[in-house]
Amino acid sequence: MKKLKYLLPLFLACVACDTQKDDVIEEIVEEIPLLVEYGYTLNDFNVIRDTIRTGDTFGAILDANGVPQDKIFEVANKFKDSFDVRKIVVGKPYVLLNSKDTTNTTQVFIYEKNKVDFAVVDFRDSLNCYNDKKPVRFIEREASGIITSSLSQTMAEENLSPYMTDRLANIYAWTVNFFHLQPGDRFKVIYTEKYINDTIPAGIEEIKATFFEHKGKALYAFNYKNDSANVVSDFYDEKADNLRRAFLKSPIQFNFRISSRYNLNRRIKYYGYKLRPHRGTDFAAPLGTPILATADGTVTKSERRGGNGNYVKIKHNGSYETQYLHMKSRKVNVGQYVQQGDVIGWIGMTGNTGGPHVCYRFWKNGKEVDPFKEDLPFSKPLPVEYHEDFYAFMPPLKDQLDCIAF
Repeated sequence: MKKLKYLLPLFLACVACDTQKDDVIEEIVEEIPLLVEYGYTLNDFNVIRDTIRTGDTFGAILDANGVPQDKIFEVANKFKDSFDVRKIVVGKPYVLLNSKDTTNTTQVFIYEKNKVDFAVVDFRDSLNCYNDKKPVRFIEREASGIITSSLSQTMAEENLSPYMTDRLANIYAWTVNFFHLQPGDRFKVIYTEKYINDTIPAGIEEIKATFFEHKGKALYAFNYKNDSANVVSDFYDEKADNLRRAFLKSPIQFNFRISSRYNLNRRIKYYGYKLRPHRGTDFAAPLGTPILATADGTVTKSERRGGNGNYVKIKHNGSYETQYLHMKSRKVNVGQYVQQGDVIGWIGMTGNTGGPHVCYRFWKNGKEVDPFKEDLPFSKPLPVEYHEDFYAFMPPLKDQLDCIAF
């Protein structure tokens, strides 16, 4: 009896414990998160992701996934304005949203035109086709750097996009020769970066303001436009002067060297040191390098002749003309209007030349001159009527630039 007396509480405690365990047992159901993309809940479909391959056609892709020929034909003919099925490009991604049944038939076709824009063909119910965009977010960022050897290397050291090099080179193309930077030159930049679906980086969207110090000289640039007026986005300094000059410093953007300068007293050993003036500036660069128009103007010559080889001549206004010699080939015709920075031809070795280069000649009032010794005109400054708005817009950006540490 004694033994039973001691065992009974233990038995009752175990029963109570088991009962308590039974009370807390719950069925755990794992929730599958909803995946929403392109405006569709992907959980509702069998999702196939692929890219356009050589030989693929819109019709062949859809036919292989159970879409009737009459619907394919209807898309091709009815929706040409919003989505021309003949213009799908090899390498572009596409997505098929297929039915979750034994047929696995495509119900929605999505074609990505680029990282943001896409076209949708919805075969459900009444056929529908439209264009849409992925959600894009812009984040403002700041960056700075001190030049050690080249701008591109400094960008890499600071983990900045190589496109930043191009952007800065374009902004300061009229004031800084980026192939003659000095160690200690430095920059600051305020810019916005684009993100798709909040997570996928899609590159630099806009440069808002920059500071570049070259040979000890400070150069500010502020990206200003007036939405209420016909003032396009452009870069102005702190005095509202346009950073662009009427002429680029060089007809080659990158990867060049000046192999021979304008020199009226040049003497060449090969010709017995006879006086042979050089009335141009030679920019040496690899064969096929694009040659740019240094200013807006109308093409007056585009031909191949004698020692000039293939060349182009442009009249910019009543005072200035430029000429580009020894091209591999020409891209423009007589009478064509070109804008500053347009490609007009490519570096070659036609005519009298010992290596690939472009001989750049510059006329002022009918006389060939050295453009590097000319006080070339600026582009038009910001009109006075927008100065008040500019001077309200600029100071916060300047203060922000000044506060960025190197």
